[in-house]
Amino acid sequence: MTRLVYGFGDGTSDGNARMSDLLGDKGADLAEMCRIGLPVPPGFTLSTEVCSYFFAHGHSFPPSLKDEVEAALAAVGRITGRQFGDATAPLLVAVRSGSRTPMPGMLASVLNVGLNDAVVAAIGRTDGDAFAFDSYRRFIQAYADVVMGVERDELEEILDLYKDDNGHLLDTDLSAADWRAVVDLYKARVSEATGQPFPQDPHVQLWGAIAAVIRSWMNARAATYRKLHDIPESWGSAVTVQAMVFGNRGEHSAAGVAFTRNPSTGEKLLYGEYLPDALGEEVVSGFRSPHDLTETARQLSLSEHAALETSMPGPFARFAAICGELERHFRDMLDVEFVIEQGELWMLQCRRARRSTKAALRIAVDMVAEGLIDAREALTRIDPLSLEQLLHPSVDPEAHRHILATGLPASPGAATGEIVFSAEDAAAAAHAGRAVILVRSDTSPEDIHGMHAAKGVLTTRGGMTSHAAVVARGIGTPCVCGASVLRVDRAQGILTAGATRLKKGDVITIDGSTGQVLLGRAAMLRPELTGDFATLMGWADSCRRLGVRANADTPADARVARGFGAEGIGLCRTEHMFFEHGRIVAMREMILADSEDGRRAALAKLLPMQRADFVDLFEIMHGLPVTIRLLDPPLHEFLPKSPADVIDVAAAMGVPAERLIERAEHLREENPMLGHRGVRLAISHPEIYEMQARAIFEAAAVVAKSQGVAVVPEIMVPLVGMVEELDLVKTLIDRVAAAVARETGVSVRYSIGTMIELPRAVLRAGDIARTAEFFSFGTNDLTQTTYGLSRDDAAGFLEAYAARGIMAKDPFATLDTEGVGEFIRIATGRGRATRPDIKLGICGEHGGDPASIRFCDEVGLDYVSCSPFRVPIARLAAAQATIKGT
Repeated sequence: MTRLVYGFGDGTSDGNARMSDLLGDKGADLAEMCRIGLPVPPGFTLSTEVCSYFFAHGHSFPPSLKDEVEAALAAVGRITGRQFGDATAPLLVAVRSGSRTPMPGMLASVLNVGLNDAVVAAIGRTDGDAFAFDSYRRFIQAYADVVMGVERDELEEILDLYKDDNGHLLDTDLSAADWRAVVDLYKARVSEATGQPFPQDPHVQLWGAIAAVIRSWMNARAATYRKLHDIPESWGSAVTVQAMVFGNRGEHSAAGVAFTRNPSTGEKLLYGEYLPDALGEEVVSGFRSPHDLTETARQLSLSEHAALETSMPGPFARFAAICGELERHFRDMLDVEFVIEQGELWMLQCRRARRSTKAALRIAVDMVAEGLIDAREALTRIDPLSLEQLLHPSVDPEAHRHILATGLPASPGAATGEIVFSAEDAAAAAHAGRAVILVRSDTSPEDIHGMHAAKGVLTTRGGMTSHAAVVARGIGTPCVCGASVLRVDRAQGILTAGATRLKKGDVITIDGSTGQVLLGRAAMLRPELTGDFATLMGWADSCRRLGVRANADTPADARVARGFGAEGIGLCRTEHMFFEHGRIVAMREMILADSEDGRRAALAKLLPMQRADFVDLFEIMHGLPVTIRLLDPPLHEFLPKSPADVIDVAAAMGVPAERLIERAEHLREENPMLGHRGVRLAISHPEIYEMQARAIFEAAAVVAKSQGVAVVPEIMVPLVGMVEELDLVKTLIDRVAAAVARETGVSVRYSIGTMIELPRAVLRAGDIARTAEFFSFGTNDLTQTTYGLSRDDAAGFLEAYAARGIMAKDPFATLDTEGVGEFIRIATGRGRATRPDIKLGICGEHGGDPASIRFCDEVGLDYVSCSPFRVPIARLAAAQATIKGT
């Protein structure tokens, strides 16, 4: 087997930042920091190949690993002047996980590995018994939980009871004798729970910790996180073993977390928190309120605690300089962890920081201006899907605000919803379609599914680097942290704000940009996408090859699409227009008609309505292409379903209910998706498409006269499988176009094409292209007909396919490039062979999915069309596809 262990320390390293696939993000960046001469405690990293071997071989290690680990431990001992397992000069280590992409809080870690009774006695002689036994109880608590399966809460309860029995309020109130007693209680409980004493052999501890950290890759919360963030299970986790340094060794020690820029706004200011005489886990846990790093931040927060800049000016100055050096080296905003041990600064972690999308845009644009990156790289720095964060509403500045509390603005945007107090309740409410705010004292990794389900997160404890804040920013959920005036009684389901008592189900609003918590619903505003967003989108538009259109059926949709930069309408579903009040009656009259004359009479009522719709769309698009799909769904969809609705509709139309029931039964089909719909309606009832074509041409003539703009409608015929179907409809459309031109004196240029959504249409694309001037791939139906799946029914069993590794992604969300994609390649090639200038696009839900957009660029489509709010995502994804392809 190849090398499995990579060391770092004393200014040298076996790895570097480019080796995150092997060393994980933590191990790779520690190696890089060491390589460039920064103060990093020495250590070594077990590669992700160890993790893969472990799970493939019954939770065992590769045969060569033990010798490599022993050699690496000895090297760390030489650098530190200490020896692992030695009671006179003991080396203690931290064992941490490290996926190639950050998974904050999802995987296990164990600190202080190597502590036992003898080592604790030795440390007590040099550093005092209070420090020694406090460290020992922390280690027992973590090791028992992570390695031995003793719930952390069990030991926490022992500590809480001990403090109550002995009149102590805080952990800091306990003496050395107290900590010694707590350690004895902990060891007794571990022995009782596991049937074996707490291990005293440091090497047994080390291998137990390594195995537990690797096993945590498969724990439930990690699996959930991977699923939510599309992280492959096959990646595995590296394990980093590193010499311990302590931020809790007195008044000249501290631990902290920092961002090299503001992670919410992107402002170029050092941003973070620290705690004096503390460990790093205490800074992010939320159980103690951390202090500000800089004096500027302290003044803004009105904190009474000294900033690190003033309490430890020497280490702070060195730290600030290192942060600047790291940014210049990595050319990105970074998240760093540090410890000051008795005045000496140590860097524990450096990784590319999670940030809000607003911050990501500003940082990318600013770094171009600073000369750190170019515009093309800036485009690749933004996750296209994260742009949805910018569409979060904000509280209207003019709205009345009943402020319950003000906390920290941890993740931008505003959200309104019902109060829930558990992740389970949040997930259940979201599944039921209700908007909720998850309210907690603090969050933990177990809450990840509820945080994703909630519209917003509110905590009463924790700072800007707490779990809640980091996760919420990463997923784009508005969040307020540290609203300390609030009290959460989870057991009773009560949130108290002074004299105000709120219960589960009551409505609040949180403003993640100001930190305010408001009673009730607040008026919201949508943001204007200007500034950094406009700059980045300008770069994207100048770079991308693919056009980006919108699926828009109404004037409101069209206006939103234009505002987001759509270059036309790629799909206007005309059937949606018929469902509006006042139109559905005429549509039902047409369906109930017994003769063509009766249908034409009803369609005559719909004509002016349909024409007005098209006038609005053409005016809004102002000369941009508008692709109009003629009626697609089967007619029974327009009829009432329930008996009560049938009676109401019959009464409103003045027809017997029996007639409606009889007609619905006549139209009922066993498989309507493959039934009498699309072009098949035009074959049976050509007067329907005739009315729609007339509405299109008359509207184009109106706009041409009123705006002086040449409207070029693209008329799309759905569900074509044979060229003969399209030929018949084209003859009808051409006849109507000529008639309208004679009547209005306006000759409208237009094109006729079809949706490719049937396998037969794919295979006969060459024939169809003789008539069709464009193809639009309707990937929703093409996926259904390729797989033989119903999109409406498949969700129930596709999860089982994903769980068994048969399908990595839902094919209705991300394009199946192997099957459906092969059909697109075939139709593209055969269509262009017949008509080289044929226009090719995609208009299914996949048109707004970045992975699917990359495929569309690869096969040479001309444009994608997506929902209006996905247009910015598609513009950026299309630019990234171009960059990747060059």
